[in-house]
Amino acid sequence: MQGASDKAQEVTNSRTLELMARAGFAVSGLLHVLVGTIAIGLAIGKGGRADVSGAVAELASQPAGPLLLWVSFAACIALALWQASDAIFDFSNLPSKEKASRKFQAGAQAVVYAAFAFTFASFARGSGKDNRESTSDMTVTLMKAPGGVLLLVLIGAAVAITGIVYAVRGFRKSFEKRIHMPSSPSTRKGVRGLGMAGYVAKGVALFVTGLLVVVAAVTAHPQESTGLDGALRGLREQPFGVYLLAAVGLGLICYGAYMVVRARLARM
Repeated sequence: MQGASDKAQEVTNSRTLELMARAGFAVSGLLHVLVGTIAIGLAIGKGGRADVSGAVAELASQPAGPLLLWVSFAACIALALWQASDAIFDFSNLPSKEKASRKFQAGAQAVVYAAFAFTFASFARGSGKDNRESTSDMTVTLMKAPGGVLLLVLIGAAVAITGIVYAVRGFRKSFEKRIHMPSSPSTRKGVRGLGMAGYVAKGVALFVTGLLVVVAAVTAHPQESTGLDGALRGLREQPFGVYLLAAVGLGLICYGAYMVVRARLARM
């Protein structure tokens, strides 16, 4: 049993998988850039879906779309495996509380990148669909299940809290612990600026998304739970919403650029 565990750890720590996992950060960055660009388009009256499905659909529409989708799928699977390996094998030298926190974060990231990979595969096979509809359908299903409303509230609260965590991480610049900061002062300043703007913007987007899930559950209106796209559209309806949405879109582009930089500088 120990031998199998050692073998699994050896595979997941291989140089090849590390390079592919780093590519996964770049793919995540590309998705955020596309979502941010679509969000800015929504702010000025253009169409599109400002979520992962919309970003992947945009990628699929390119001339080399199928190839891009499968390469992105492989990169996200590699990063999901790398994060899962961290959750299972790493952080053993940390204090118990910090170890549990880091393992949970790595496990959650593994789930996120696996979901990205699933979306890429779905579009590559031609079965991708509107994420807003699927989110509403999932909300309806959960509401009908025993304890479903409470579960939805908890999910929404978790997403909203994650948004707060991202925003705080941006303000405190604690994301710098996850990368090897460049030695050049000007480059370091640029990376720090991208990270701060990106983490805060992503935090706002996640907070509003989670809030909509809670509202949908409490008011029994599943149509209000429309994922990230619905959350960003909701921002546009607020006072000065056009400017707020454009700012969040620009911030998501910054986060995407930071993730591309992280592909090179990440502590693996």
